[in-house]
Amino acid sequence: MADADHEHTFESTDAGASATFPMQCSALRKGGHVVIKGRPCKIVDMSTSKTGKHGHAKVHLVAIDIFTAKKLEDLCPSTHNMDVPNVTRNEYQLLDISDDGFLELMDDDGNMKADVRLPDNEVGEKITKLFKTEEKDTNVIILTSMGEQAAIDAKEAPRM
Repeated sequence: MADADHEHTFESTDAGASATFPMQCSALRKGGHVVIKGRPCKIVDMSTSKTGKHGHAKVHLVAIDIFTAKKLEDLCPSTHNMDVPNVTRNEYQLLDISDDGFLELMDDDGNMKADVRLPDNEVGEKITKLFKTEEKDTNVIILTSMGEQAAIDAKEAPRM
């Protein structure tokens, strides 16, 4: 048999293991992050309620989806684990806004990124105003979690 018959191509994919990590429900804090219904959220309110003689204390979480801004709630026994998303904030220099609404960005190391859409909200308006109208050097803050990313803020780049 020829060696060509035994060549295999393996696609590299993210196992997803680093997207979240477990944390005991009672250790979660307001302002922190948590996964509710499979969505990465920021906790805006939480309260602990005692239950009956033999039950667990329950933690009531109110959180906002960090990408869609939808409000989500969950009730979890305080001793159980919940997933906490790994959330990263990176600042990029805005080079251009493409005709199809994508941001052309560059990080401090000169790596290019063109897969973030200009948001349809106040952040998008702020980016457009700074970059197109005021023609300022603009830095965009990109939030990344669980395979999703979004522009969450923009500011004038400091002059060198």
